[in-house]
Amino acid sequence: MFPLDGGPVGSPDVTTLILLRHGRSAANAGGVLAGRTPGVELDDTGQAQARKVVERLVGVPIAEIVCSPMLRCEQTVAPLAADRGLDPAGEPDLAEVDYGSWTGGELKKLAKEPLWKVVQAHPSAAVFPGGEGLAGMQARAVAAVRRHSARIADAHGPQAVWLACSHGDVIKALLADALATHLDNFQRIVVDPGSISVVHYTETRPFVARVNDLGGDVAGLIPPKPRRRRRAPARSSDAVVGGDTGS
Repeated sequence: MFPLDGGPVGSPDVTTLILLRHGRSAANAGGVLAGRTPGVELDDTGQAQARKVVERLVGVPIAEIVCSPMLRCEQTVAPLAADRGLDPAGEPDLAEVDYGSWTGGELKKLAKEPLWKVVQAHPSAAVFPGGEGLAGMQARAVAAVRRHSARIADAHGPQAVWLACSHGDVIKALLADALATHLDNFQRIVVDPGSISVVHYTETRPFVARVNDLGGDVAGLIPPKPRRRRRAPARSSDAVVGGDTGS
């Protein structure tokens, strides 16, 4: 059994992705849709959240850090990268949604726009004026995660743990894909600033281990030491029937 937070049975071919939402920004605190506005920084709370990530992930062997090119994401991973001696790799396909003309708008005013109801009830059909659609965002983000997961497995081994820092809607879309739920349900997922979500990726399907973790114990993310096996596991990506034992 593979004891990674209820992961797949008997499979060594698993990469674990830690999805980190950037810490709180000044725009978050001000109720503004920052989008891809350049120069949006973490506020004091966000900086504290970024520093706390270092403590939360002590003992978790992170092979690589991949990061949205937005400044608030770069600032969020900086303390962890410095602590681990890692150089974060920028990934444009994990960037914030291009909200087009909505960028920089006050959320309370945007909520009065007709498109707001579409974003809430039927997000797969939502395309922001002058920007991108949420379905397109999900497609690019999922492709990026799959691409990096395969690359990191090749470079660091199939049990590698890696971290990607991105944005609320992007992470929600990635989790919806991992949960095999339609994008129209992604508004039911909560991803707070500074939160951690965890997905184990196998050849056949992902396993969602955590969502919106704001400070829980992450010891279960530490891969077990390899055990000698007399024979290879018969199954590679099956869930435990009846539920994982937690071992």
